[in-house]
Amino acid sequence: MSTVRLILLDIEGTTLPITFVRDVLFPYSDKVMPELLREQADNPLVKVALADIEATSPGCDPLVQLHDWTVRDEKVAPLKSLQGLAWKTGFESGALKARLYPDVPPALKAWHDAGLRLAVYSSGSASAQRLLYGYSDAGDLTSLFEAFYDLDIGGKKVAESYREIALRAGVAPGEILFLSDIGAELDAAEEAGLRTCQLVRPEDGTIPHAGTFQAADFKAVGLQFGLPVS
Repeated sequence: MSTVRLILLDIEGTTLPITFVRDVLFPYSDKVMPELLREQADNPLVKVALADIEATSPGCDPLVQLHDWTVRDEKVAPLKSLQGLAWKTGFESGALKARLYPDVPPALKAWHDAGLRLAVYSSGSASAQRLLYGYSDAGDLTSLFEAFYDLDIGGKKVAESYREIALRAGVAPGEILFLSDIGAELDAAEEAGLRTCQLVRPEDGTIPHAGTFQAADFKAVGLQFGLPVS
């Protein structure tokens, strides 16, 4: 019997192809950002993000800075916050729909139905995470998750972030299985005492991380850790 009680999931490269983020989500937010900043100028989230940009890059045009961060896929709070707002408009209008890996929805449902707890930890904002799972090609999956963690809890390559998640979830670190494609994230989670598995997706060209359990899909994850297999 598996000792895993909570499965903590990365998104990009783990449950959803990197190409969807890079080739669909990023260009969309880049395109609508000028209009978003004009139309939501009074939105407190926009005001905070713009203030953070000014503090980081004094005198820089926010749109120029946001585009530069997007091109470099920087994991910075103001970009992620504003991208989340942009994507909200796209998903709610039907212009966007998240393409999950086909092995993901049935596995998530099987794990949830078996009593395993599920949570998400991604560099994208918690609101953006809910959009991806709420408007997916498999329907609304948000009810399967108990929590959505983002960079507000700390960096994904920092062990303390995973300790904090374990504390908030009320489970021992060793009872959490963290799934990600990024070696440095897996190392940080392992340092915090979590169990880990790297998703090595051929579509994403994931580089296998030495010393970490690896799986090509969620069915293989289930077989490796004694979890229900859809």
